[in-house]
Amino acid sequence: MSNIFKLAARNLFRYKRRTLLTSMLITLGVVAVLLFIAVSGSFKALMVGQITDSMLGHIQIHKKGYLASIDSLPLNRNLTGKQLDKIVQVLAEEDGVEAYSMRIRLGAMFSNFIETTNIRLNAVTPTDEIKTAPLLSDRLLAGDKEGLIKQGEILIPELLAKGMKVKVGDAIVLVANNKDGSVNGQTFVVRGILEGISGPGGRDGMIHIDDAKSLLRIGTAEVSEVAIRLKDIDQLPAVFARLQKKLGSIKTQQGGAVFEMHTWEKISPFFNIAKMIDLMTFFIKIMLVAIVLVSIMNVMVMAVYERINEIGTISAIGTLPNKILALFIVEGLLMGILGTTIGTVISLVSIAIMNVTQIRFDFGRQTGLLLSPTIGVADVVLVVAMVIAIAVIASLQPAWKASRMDPITALKHV
Repeated sequence: MSNIFKLAARNLFRYKRRTLLTSMLITLGVVAVLLFIAVSGSFKALMVGQITDSMLGHIQIHKKGYLASIDSLPLNRNLTGKQLDKIVQVLAEEDGVEAYSMRIRLGAMFSNFIETTNIRLNAVTPTDEIKTAPLLSDRLLAGDKEGLIKQGEILIPELLAKGMKVKVGDAIVLVANNKDGSVNGQTFVVRGILEGISGPGGRDGMIHIDDAKSLLRIGTAEVSEVAIRLKDIDQLPAVFARLQKKLGSIKTQQGGAVFEMHTWEKISPFFNIAKMIDLMTFFIKIMLVAIVLVSIMNVMVMAVYERINEIGTISAIGTLPNKILALFIVEGLLMGILGTTIGTVISLVSIAIMNVTQIRFDFGRQTGLLLSPTIGVADVVLVVAMVIAIAVIASLQPAWKASRMDPITALKHV
């Protein structure tokens, strides 16, 4: 077998220009795919981090039916008493959970004493919210970021601040109805202005959870949702499955589920963009397969045609057809290995250079985001294995044709 590899390598070097051009095609394909995977993967991870770490968390737990009516922010579907105790117990037993934040979500009327409009509010415990959404403070365009928020203070969305001409330090009034329908009002001081983001949450303000309980006249433990941050987002499916198993088994007296759980993917519209990135990556891989298949097959067909006399000679002196078949397949294999090796090296060096140069970009309202392309060993191995496999497959038909040539006919070929 070693002799076949030596002969195959010698044959490739006999036709240096053709081998070089084919290897370059494979190299360019590999570089394009690996760089696209690295850059698109980094962009997707960055955007997912921005969405989950500044607002949503990785997993959210609600009372069954809450999410279906979330547009109206229903207060009669809040989690209470024993339900919250069970959630806290389950989260304490789960090693994959890093932090969680209990939130009350409500709608209210917002007044600057001149004009009035509606506002959506997230009421939180500041210390828990900062641990669950560590990038939340970065969304503050104005105001003191230390400690996030205190009782009697409010963070308002940028859109509302501009429309109502409200600035940091101004006094405003919130008026809200509790679940029994009674109305209550309370004065707040604007602590900061939150940067607007796309999707749900772009118009949300924030107050302290104790203020929400006072405004809504809630005297017991009661929250709308529990947002969870994981230690490792890659463990999301496994942790979600474990939590779902423990909490999903809890039923009401009528046999219905008590809780509903959702990952950030089900809540955020950005997940559709993430799926599009994955789809584009898939089609880029298909293009790579086509490039390798066409280039290798073309080279091998030409190699067989130009070496008909040579094939006839080695057949006439007793070389078995399977040896000839193996010779041409190994030539395709070596070209695939050569192209992928060079392409992988160029790709890894390019990724390292991009990380050193620290490429920054703007996305919507967010500026100065740092792109840090990375690629996993599994992705590299998959692309390399795919290219080499296609190179071998592309060599099969020409190699089969060469191995089945009649020696006499081949020797007569001019």
